[in-house]
Amino acid sequence: MKHSLDKFNRLVDALQELPTIGKKSATRLAYHMLIKDSFVGMKISHSIEEALGCLKKCTKCGGMTEDELCFICSDERRDASTLCIIENAKDILLFEDNGLFDGRYFVLDSLEELSISNLFKIVEGGVSEIIFALTPSIANDAIMMYIEDKLSSFNVNFSKIAQGVPTGVSLENIDILSLTRAIEDRVKV
Repeated sequence: MKHSLDKFNRLVDALQELPTIGKKSATRLAYHMLIKDSFVGMKISHSIEEALGCLKKCTKCGGMTEDELCFICSDERRDASTLCIIENAKDILLFEDNGLFDGRYFVLDSLEELSISNLFKIVEGGVSEIIFALTPSIANDAIMMYIEDKLSSFNVNFSKIAQGVPTGVSLENIDILSLTRAIEDRVKV
């Protein structure tokens, strides 16, 4: 017997592969896109197809772009002396949407894909400070030390974003690494 909802179920399964989308949410989204408002479903489908065909990595920083260079790398008004190393291209959107940084970026993605030669070229262009904006972890600490070592021949100051106890979170809900760093990096009040 043929299942009459195979295509619907395949869409639900595909949506579940997205981060933070469980079966209930995937079912609700699929139903909305197919039954409640099929125009939205077509619009999403078309937007995904266009984005897949046009988006690529910036050849300089690794951020998202539709051109060879992203809008940040091609903007001469940006502070070229400050470089923020981030884990992935979507982190740039967080910084930019909130106006948190006016320098340049370098997307790490993974140590296997780390292009030290690209990083060297950027730093040679007059970078005086590198800010690591990476998720706190022992692995990322090792990556920071590796990059610092590789760039030791340059006159560059290294810093990382502050970390510790988030606002509004009880101490009992903080992992030991964050709590340790909060104590070690305490500030005078």
